[in-house]
Amino acid sequence: MNFKPYSRDDLAGLLRSHGITPTHQRIEIAFVLFEKREHLSADQILALVNARHAETSKATVYNTLKLFLEKKLVRELIVDPAKVFYDPNTEPHHHFYDVDSGELTDIPAQSVRVEGLPPLPEGVVAEGVDVIVRTRRAAAS
Repeated sequence: MNFKPYSRDDLAGLLRSHGITPTHQRIEIAFVLFEKREHLSADQILALVNARHAETSKATVYNTLKLFLEKKLVRELIVDPAKVFYDPNTEPHHHFYDVDSGELTDIPAQSVRVEGLPPLPEGVVAEGVDVIVRTRRAAAS
């Protein structure tokens, strides 16, 4: 997918449009997330932000990611209990997860069809269905 590169001014506007005050640190965290549109962990985001401006704490990154999640600016992908990634692509889509390399790759939503979901409990509505297909290299024969 081709995405328009964001300037820091664009990101400040994006944050404002989601009801987020665009502080310097929030803009830098957003820049890392939206620069390449990759699936990154909080630790990867922290390292990339601090490679440019060594002033952001781990707590700031986690709190900012929580805020971005609440405001639906990013999606959280829990590929296993110890591995959480943040996805700046909030459009409906699914993922391949390579358990050997840790790489996540997008699968277009139209490439997956889910049938036979169980009835929902009373009083709730479905917010979405996320499919993560875990892959690994096949053993040599």
